[in-house]
Amino acid sequence: MDKNQATGLILISLLLLGYMFFFSPDPESVQQTNSLPDSTTVAASPVKEPLVKDSTSVNRSLSDSVAVAQYGPFAKGMQGESKKVILENEDVKITFDSYGAQISEVILKNYVTYTKETLVLLDQWSSQISETLPTDHGNINLNELYYQVKEQGNTLSFRIYSEGGLALEKKFTLEEKGFVLNYDLNLDGIKNTLRGSSIRFNWVNHMKKLEQDLEQEMIRSTVNFYTIDDNWDDLSPSSKDKEEVKPELPVKWVSAKQKFFNSGLITDAQFSNVQLTTSVDETDKHSVKTSQILLDIPLDSIQAGTANLRFYFGPNDYKICEAVAPRYEKNVYLGWAGLSFINLYVMFPLFNFLESFISNYGVIIFVMVLLIKTLLFPLTYKSYISMAKMRVLKPELDEIKARVGDDMAKAQQEQMKLYQQMGVNPISGCIPMLAQMPVFIALFNFFPNAIQLRQKGFLWATDLSTYDSVFDLPFSIPAYGDHVSLFTLLMTGSTILYTYYNNQMSPSTGPGQGQMKMIGYITPVMFMFFLNSFSSGLTYYYFISNLITISQQLGIRKFIDEDKIRKKLEENKHRNKGRKRSKFQQRLEDALKAQEEAKNKRRK
Repeated sequence: MDKNQATGLILISLLLLGYMFFFSPDPESVQQTNSLPDSTTVAASPVKEPLVKDSTSVNRSLSDSVAVAQYGPFAKGMQGESKKVILENEDVKITFDSYGAQISEVILKNYVTYTKETLVLLDQWSSQISETLPTDHGNINLNELYYQVKEQGNTLSFRIYSEGGLALEKKFTLEEKGFVLNYDLNLDGIKNTLRGSSIRFNWVNHMKKLEQDLEQEMIRSTVNFYTIDDNWDDLSPSSKDKEEVKPELPVKWVSAKQKFFNSGLITDAQFSNVQLTTSVDETDKHSVKTSQILLDIPLDSIQAGTANLRFYFGPNDYKICEAVAPRYEKNVYLGWAGLSFINLYVMFPLFNFLESFISNYGVIIFVMVLLIKTLLFPLTYKSYISMAKMRVLKPELDEIKARVGDDMAKAQQEQMKLYQQMGVNPISGCIPMLAQMPVFIALFNFFPNAIQLRQKGFLWATDLSTYDSVFDLPFSIPAYGDHVSLFTLLMTGSTILYTYYNNQMSPSTGPGQGQMKMIGYITPVMFMFFLNSFSSGLTYYYFISNLITISQQLGIRKFIDEDKIRKKLEENKHRNKGRKRSKFQQRLEDALKAQEEAKNKRRK
């Protein structure tokens, strides 16, 4: 590996490491935070008892006359029986409780947990919703009333009657397919008793552990929201501290998002006075993060029928989420904003296309590598030609080293003169490597977040969306983990092999080359620690990519005539003799001279 190739590798390593630290979730030690804001908040500690009560948990023995006087149209909702009813389609099964007319369980029928059990997205132990309505009779929590249930097809109507007829109705409708639950409120029967402008909605969700790696799922769980000015934002997913935000503008939707699934509330109108919080309880191994969604639902939009409230309980699948609401697909993390277009317009379409006729996901990834490496082959070819030119110049570089000794500044100056004479660009070898960096980073985010890879196995890897483990360690190694990922080891070994091959193909002349080569071997080992707990699909991709790159370079070598390259460089030397230096070359040479003069002054 020549100096410029090594410099390019170092730059790539630094960029990727910087990306990991500043743009990608990093699994650091968590801090226990159990408090949530203000007096309306439900504690964020693990729920030990069901959040949804049954009829025996409330004792209301008031006489009818007292109840009517005290609670008015809500009197008949102060007592009753709890009844479970279900809405389901081919994708989701939702269980409701007539006590509170609220959701007590959501099952995603076509998914399972990492232990192959039924995937319960939320239940009465993990999720609680309260809707507080200001009336003449005080603040009434609509979720602490008993409702009569009417089932009609895919619609459930929960009703409370008063002496004057229908007082209150909560209606839920589930389509024949999909993950959207429509929610309508009918307040016409109590509109004369309303004394506020909105319903206070409070949703606490202890997001259930659904994936193998609790740490990775935790740092990919957060609350996302979308404001009325078409802006999307979130609470920091990588943070383990308490996070809280109060959006300045009303929002159109808000979502408690996990690694592969999310639970959201959406409106066509707006939610105001929004307060969003996330926190982590280190002692709770059954939930990854606790979210609280606190907001106001304007009554005028409900009464006018423009609210169009709906819940989403489903996967973070780009196509599915895109159809739910404007920018709801932002729940699918595609990577850093400046590079997410690569995943959106290249990786996902390519993956979906291959998936349509290839059933083995390891084969799909292999074909992706072939296609992408073929597309990037011109850059690989250009990089190899640069290496070949440096090999051809090795006698001249050796002569410079022998003549100037350990004077690094002088050696660099002499090398620049040689490059100018021969018409060689010293940085042309690393530019192709840097040009591939956007794809490298895009893939770093594609594989861990692609739900298509969830629980899809290949060879010894049982789930390509998370790490593969061929051996579980009885202890945890800092920054490495408590398991051994074989694909990560193969990736590391192939990278070291590729580095060795380049070192054999490149001249070792020049100051600092020994250190450069050593860094070339150390860098893959560093990545082995960082990537040991990452998606096995990612490390498998990098492993195959390294093998194909080595094969490409071996193939190129057979067709490259270094004698012709030498002849071309000699022609350049003859043609450039006496030619005026470019401004860049002149500035570089002046800088090297100034460096050498300063060094000589220090010696004196």
